[in-house]
Amino acid sequence: MATRLVQLNMKARDDAALGGFWASLLGWEISSEGPGVTNLEPVGFVYPDPVAVCLDLIVSAEPKTVKNRVHVDLAAGGDRAELVARLMRLGATPVDVGQGDVPWTVMADPEGNEFCVSDTPPAETGPIAAVVVDCADPRAMAAFWGEATDWSVHQVTDHEAVLRSAKEVGPYLRFVRVPEAKTVWNRVHLDVRPYPGDDPATEVARLCALGATAVDLEPDVSWTVLADPEGNEFCVLAPS
Repeated sequence: MATRLVQLNMKARDDAALGGFWASLLGWEISSEGPGVTNLEPVGFVYPDPVAVCLDLIVSAEPKTVKNRVHVDLAAGGDRAELVARLMRLGATPVDVGQGDVPWTVMADPEGNEFCVSDTPPAETGPIAAVVVDCADPRAMAAFWGEATDWSVHQVTDHEAVLRSAKEVGPYLRFVRVPEAKTVWNRVHLDVRPYPGDDPATEVARLCALGATAVDLEPDVSWTVLADPEGNEFCVLAPS
């Protein structure tokens, strides 16, 4: 058994406006399951498919107070300066999170959610080059997420772990060591789905045996909220 990483869940003060920003920069389509929910997928995408990790923006009145521990890296190829300029026209702003002199550009969307613009060619990964998760122990995160999902572990060091879908398509999943501890619930988190025919309760039990823990954040919903061994919340959705 295994789950599939299918989407990122991002909280937003105004999901429609923020969804419009991300749809414009990614070139993706917008849809909605109802008020307060904005879904973004590539044009012509058949969900779910590891060629893309989709975005779900969910309205939330709680303010953003700290740097997000989960963010995306955008693939700019050799046109990083050009993409940064376009993003600023769309409403993004450059930000300093203490990155120093690095070969990528750190920016924030109109609601302050950090993201990076890298030199990865879009043809290699799609517009999102990587989903990046801050952590204390990349080796432990690789061990958990490599078993929790059907993604393959590509690289593991004391500073970074890199995973990618078993089909070798779409963005990478990177766990990067940082000195800061997790202090609040993640406004951006991973959503996973079991495969069709798998029993959700059995899959949740398997994830807990691997080191996940139950989180009581959203009662009376059709998904289960868990936290990985470092406390990062993620949702186990219904099989699809």
